Parts: sequence; structure tokens; C-alpha cells
Amino acid sequence: MILGSGDLRFEPVVDWEKLPEGWSFVDVAGVAVDSHDNVYVLNRSEHPVIVFDRDGNFLRSWGEGAFSDRTHGIYIGPDDSVYCVDDGLHTVRKFTTEGKLLLTLGTESQPAPKWAGKPFNRPTHVAVSPITGNLYVSDGYGNSRVHIFTPDGRPVDSWGEPGIDPGQFIRPHNVAIDQDDQVYVADRENHRIQVFDAKGNFLSMWNNIHRPDGICLDNAGYLYIGELNGMAGVDDAPGLGHRVSIYNLKGELQTRFGDPEEGEGPGQFIAPHGVGVDSRGDVYVGDVAYTIRGRHLEPPRELKCLRKFSRKR
Repeated sequence: MILGSGDLRFEPVVDWEKLPEGWSFVDVAGVAVDSHDNVYVLNRSEHPVIVFDRDGNFLRSWGEGAFSDRTHGIYIGPDDSVYCVDDGLHTVRKFTTEGKLLLTLGTESQPAPKWAGKPFNRPTHVAVSPITGNLYVSDGYGNSRVHIFTPDGRPVDSWGEPGIDPGQFIRPHNVAIDQDDQVYVADRENHRIQVFDAKGNFLSMWNNIHRPDGICLDNAGYLYIGELNGMAGVDDAPGLGHRVSIYNLKGELQTRFGDPEEGEGPGQFIAPHGVGVDSRGDVYVGDVAYTIRGRHLEPPRELKCLRKFSRKR
């Protein structure tokens, strides 16, 4: 099975991850890849961060007891620092690759007032500027805001408010920054990506993207977008989300993959939530399938929630 098209073709790697016996992910909220192509899986089990090598061999886990059941986003900076966003605790934390805590943004379990624009009320993701090292946080479920912090955690600026106009958001769900310091925000419930300069000035928007959830830039200048499934009432409609779309940085769709029907097959998704790409162009997709679908089944059950796709050259 080959998915995608043109130069962006991928083959599913079935049962890639080798979890220790008795372990499960429950849901995979985020995936990130370090400079050695080790894969960090942020999940909602009792082992919040599970690390694999690129062949899927288990390396280690960390974060046990330190996260809520709402782990949400993971990002690895240029120096291999690991940033984890927990919307249940209202924090963004920076760790070493071994799980040593280096920095905390936000006060644990003390959210800012809802819609007040102050950090944080259920933040969703973080990215690091390759030029300044500043941190950009999308915030989130109880805010419509992007916040900028210095590398050591001092607030710099923020922008955004609820709405549908340029520079406004309905649930900013993820953020990515390119080599020119342009900032890409997944404006989920507005079904679009918004593009800003490093100071938050609006540049452009890409429309007609179904509930963009997870976004990730590769080293060739493509933006990978995980699109969540349909909204209440149409959440089982074929072709509404549950796919990955790949755009160039001009906002032009290059290809997309994901069967029109949701499912657990090698070419299917239920609720793509986090995307990571390694140095060879292989793609890792985390799925919050239990939250979206599995917990509502009779009886409830955990569903396939992590996939790897090998880039075909």
C-alpha cells in the first residue's frame, strides 16, 4: 500500500512500535523526533512519555506521576530539549531527553481566567524560534491567544482573540515556526492555518482544512497537518477529516492521505492529533482515538493510536 502522490509517497509500517508487555498508550496526543531520530510519544497512559528508536525499539519512558490525563502537545527544540504541554495542568514544561525538568511556564492547576488572554487556560502546543530561541505557545481551549516567551521563560508579547477575522482564533490548537521565523497556527474550529511574522503580524491564511489539529514542519519545507474528524452530528461522516495533508509554505496542497472512512487499518485514521517527521522524511502520527471514539463504544475499548509511514524515494 502506497499513500500520497508525486515525491510525497509513503508506505504504512504496520505494528512499528514495540511496547513493553502489558503497556498501552490509551491515546497518543503528540509525537516528536529528536536529532538522532528517536521518537517521543506523548500519551495518556501511566507512562506519559515513551521513547523509541526509529525502528520502533523501546528505549525508555519518563514523566510517570507528573502529568494529568490531558497531555496535549510535545515539541523538540534545536538543542533536543523536550517541551511538553499539559492542558489539564495548564503548563508548558521543558525537559532533557531523559526527563529532567528544566523550566516550567504557567502555574500547575491554576488556570488564568477563561478568555482573559493571559497565560494559560488549557494551552495546546509550543514551538521554538530557530532565530531568537523564543517560545511560542498556542493557548488554547480556554483562550484564543498565542504567547511569546524568552528562552528562559520571561513573557514578551501575545496576540489573538476569539473570532473569525484575520488574527482571531477559535481554538488555536498547534503552532510551528519555519526557518524565516514565520509562525503557523492551526486555527482549528475556523478550519484554517494562519501565518504570522515573528511579532504576530498577520501575513496570510490557508482555508478549507478540516479542523487542523497537529502540525509539523519537515526539513524540506513542507507542513504536515493532521486533520481531526467531523464535529458533533457529523463526526462519522466520510471524508470529514481523519487524514494527513501536506502543504508547501506557499499554502499549496501537495498531497493528502487517509481513507474517507475512519478506522484502524494501515491507511486509516480516527482522530489525528500529533504529527512528527524524522530526518529521512518518515512520518509518525498520534491519534486520540479513545477520546474521540473508543470511550463511546459498548463496551469501551482502546483503538489504534500510533502509526508510522515510511517515505518512498
